[in-house]
Amino acid sequence: MGNITIEVVRDDNIEPCRALCNELMAFQQSKATMLPEVFDAMNFDTRMKRSYEQAPESQVIVAKDDGVPIGYVFSTIDQLDERSRNAYPDWAPRGGKGFYPDWDDLPAKIGCLNNLYVRDGYRAMKLGSKLFDMSIDWLESSPHVDIIFIYVSNGNDAALNFYLSRGFTYSHEVFGGFIKAVYKFSRK
Repeated sequence: MGNITIEVVRDDNIEPCRALCNELMAFQQSKATMLPEVFDAMNFDTRMKRSYEQAPESQVIVAKDDGVPIGYVFSTIDQLDERSRNAYPDWAPRGGKGFYPDWDDLPAKIGCLNNLYVRDGYRAMKLGSKLFDMSIDWLESSPHVDIIFIYVSNGNDAALNFYLSRGFTYSHEVFGGFIKAVYKFSRK
């Protein structure tokens, strides 16, 4: 291991995350206990790039080893309206609740940690925790974000436990249990 750096993407070039995002989708598929074939349609272009381009506000942070990407976190601040509240992405299995719970007082702006991934050989370095903390700090720095959601693919119990151990609370099953949603209120 060489020189580890962590950089916030400021020029909208998220292409360095392509291989990492595709690795994350393959990892999630390998862990899935429900409908692993759904992940066949998930990749950088259909998940991260599309979400990045559609989000009103977003942040990508990349960890690098001598300039080579080894991990990243991707977060968004989304505007919630009636259409987006009940939306089903093309890749999503039909059935059950969507991304958001049926709360009457759900705020109009939602923070979301979308992807967090660190290559296996680097996980013991606590890079995941560092990227997580940087993402949450950014989301909580927005004056309009009162709640943050994270969506965990089925079978990825280690990730679910990681988020629960960091103050998130289980919310609901998304798309009939394909994903589990956790949330926390922003500390302001």
